[in-house]
Amino acid sequence: MNIQIFGFKKCFDTKKAERYFKERKIKYQFVDLTLLGLSKGELQSVKAAVGLKNLVNSESKNYKKLNMDHVISSDGREEMLLNNPSLYKTPIVRNGKQATVGYKPDVWESWE
Repeated sequence: MNIQIFGFKKCFDTKKAERYFKERKIKYQFVDLTLLGLSKGELQSVKAAVGLKNLVNSESKNYKKLNMDHVISSDGREEMLLNNPSLYKTPIVRNGKQATVGYKPDVWESWE
């Protein structure tokens, strides 16, 4: 298992995801989205697993500020996500080609 957790240090669900893997002694790599966003390849992989719509946090302050409601093309939305990591729903947990968005212990359990 090669677990990556993408999130924000202050995000409650991200902390819960980290605790889930720590309690089970499963090694993971934490990527702080405030410092480092997803690469294009990582975004494509996660998008293939969960869908682009599920990655975007429409409750984010920047969602409204950047007029994301008016960005129609998926290429445009991807570009906005790559340039503005604060638009992601978190945590994004990735295990190879599999991925989840949000706190999903039921799915993670099936990965073990």
